[in-house]
Amino acid sequence: MSGCEGGVQPRDLAEQVARRSYGKLVAFLATRTRDVAAAEDALSEAFAAALVDWPLNGCPQNPEAWLMTVARRKYLDAVRSHAREFPADEAAETTAAIESADDDLDIPDRRLGLMFACAHPAIEASIRAPLMLQAILALDAARIASAFLISPATMSQRLVRAKSKIRQAGIPLEIPERSQLRSRLDTVLDAIYAAFSEGWIDAAGTDVARRDLAEEAIYLGRVVTDLLPDEPEGLGLLALMLHAEARRLARRNAEGDYVPLAQQDPRLWNAEMITEAESLLHCASAMNSVGRYQLEAAIQSAHAARARNGQSDWVAIVQLYDALLALSGSPVAAVNRALTIAELHDAHKALQDLNAIAADPRLAQYQPYWAARAELLARINSRQEARHAYSIAIGLERDPSVRRFLEQRRMLLDD
Repeated sequence: MSGCEGGVQPRDLAEQVARRSYGKLVAFLATRTRDVAAAEDALSEAFAAALVDWPLNGCPQNPEAWLMTVARRKYLDAVRSHAREFPADEAAETTAAIESADDDLDIPDRRLGLMFACAHPAIEASIRAPLMLQAILALDAARIASAFLISPATMSQRLVRAKSKIRQAGIPLEIPERSQLRSRLDTVLDAIYAAFSEGWIDAAGTDVARRDLAEEAIYLGRVVTDLLPDEPEGLGLLALMLHAEARRLARRNAEGDYVPLAQQDPRLWNAEMITEAESLLHCASAMNSVGRYQLEAAIQSAHAARARNGQSDWVAIVQLYDALLALSGSPVAAVNRALTIAELHDAHKALQDLNAIAADPRLAQYQPYWAARAELLARINSRQEARHAYSIAIGLERDPSVRRFLEQRRMLLDD
């Protein structure tokens, strides 16, 4: 097997390029073809071809350009083999756009344009953010469905319809005029945060599919704030992601075991990231337009106070969750607020609040709800119910280190 420069193996290089450049390549190709699904298919075939070609012939000097060249050819083959399905003028125009591209082109980053296209008013509102996650980050329907608390089958069907809508409606895959930017910004921010959350789940960076997702999301957040520096929610989201990312090294101990926030060593938090997050949050608050991401960032800021004075500001955190619930009605916020109430008051009061939202169907498969419920029940010595809740939480958890943590907590109930 031929290796690549620096001793990197061809398959490893393909994985690196996929993580780093998938969305960039899809966005560039889809901009020319005006067909997101076809661009994804062509690029998938190009990556498959790379896994065959690179081990035999060595890695190309410019892997992105190689993949784009092959993807363009695969796309043209598909157009020609399905010529009857395309109007003649459309097929000719698309073919010309693809064939005119320079093989050695330094491929520009058009991901943000694709994201705003996915947020177009013609696309069903509930599928806009999931569509961005698949088109930009190659997340599969099952993973996206888990992030948005719906079934994989339903998510898959909606994604297919949305991609067809982009092609049929001729939605331009580019950053819209400034007057249209703000109306689509919320959806773009939601997708960026969902991507960050998927990367955040894998604290140790061992999942290839999630590796670098948090970094990519922060990069996209910076792109948005550069484009729209006067949008407080963009600043709030970037502040939120930086506050969370600042704690990454503290989330696992030397043995790789999960460490909950309350037990983390603040000395391991990234002070530079926290300082930047605080500055962004200060700028956002000066604009006097409070939104969800600013509130969530402020909650993280109140937790970060522990690095300064040794204690989280629980009173402020409850007040911020109250404001967040009034704004969004999110069951996720309600779960986190209940845990905060347990710190500020007691577990009995927190359980009352948790019971008040227990009928929400979105919580049935939401692991943090069951983990929170188990912890609160354990605190009031309701052992049988706590064991049951822990068992459900363990069954829903995908991270082995978090499962071990929950299993250990359940075992303590047997003492």
